[in-house]
Amino acid sequence: MTSSQAVSVAVSVAREHGIAVREPVVLNDSFNLLIHLRPAPIVARVPTITALGRPRPEQALRRELEVVSFLHGLGAPVVPPSALLPAGPHVRDGVAVSFWTHVAHDPAYEVTPDAAGKALAELHASLREFPGELPYLGPVLDEPVRLLELLDGEVAPGALARLRDAHADLVARLGPAPRGDVRAVHGDAHPGNLLATPAGLLWNDFEESMAAPVGWDLACLLRTTRLDGRAAVRAYGADPGDPELRTFLAARGLQGTLWMLVRALHLPSEAAAAQRALAAWLHDPSGATR
Repeated sequence: MTSSQAVSVAVSVAREHGIAVREPVVLNDSFNLLIHLRPAPIVARVPTITALGRPRPEQALRRELEVVSFLHGLGAPVVPPSALLPAGPHVRDGVAVSFWTHVAHDPAYEVTPDAAGKALAELHASLREFPGELPYLGPVLDEPVRLLELLDGEVAPGALARLRDAHADLVARLGPAPRGDVRAVHGDAHPGNLLATPAGLLWNDFEESMAAPVGWDLACLLRTTRLDGRAAVRAYGADPGDPELRTFLAARGLQGTLWMLVRALHLPSEAAAAQRALAAWLHDPSGATR
């Protein structure tokens, strides 16, 4: 699927629901395509690279919409689904799309560790009451199986074997039975998914929402390169040196490496970054360094 095909599907579905789209603008083209359906205050999300690791990407969009709709209903600081048309997910010609409210924000704003940690603590407090069912560590335990299949023949055999072994070890350590205090979590809780808006910081991008210990989200925060993750975890109210976080750090490191390698298969401009990520992972698969 090309970006132009994804844009065409998003525009077509929006117009079917009475939205006058005159100037669609691609806001981001990385793992998903985000399209501002100007002049309407609507952003379409189309899974592109992420669809490669998800046989039915609309399921992830549905979970995301359910979680965010719940949070928005509580008044939690999130970017809400669009109220101008059915938010979805919609599927046309095998392409999934969901619709969100376009929110003005400052992409250059630097979220502080204190703000990030406190925002995550507040989010977890709201998510504790989420009534829906979410897969237990699905993006961590299940999706890598598909990613490893895609990388067969694309990554050096020795490196691929190490990636497979690491995933098998994490499955044995983390699953399949839920362990500890399991609840709904964001799934990708790094400060890049906090938008600085006139209304304050809003959480965005819940497509990896899952059932998991809160340690998963803390590991996402710890591994970010956007700020001091240890300070952010302390602001959350947790100990960044907690031994229970080590397995989640390793899982987060493996997950990120696999997605970067798969993205590079379809975006050659990302090949160098993917190889750096692989080299860093091979050097330290524990995920202890960033």
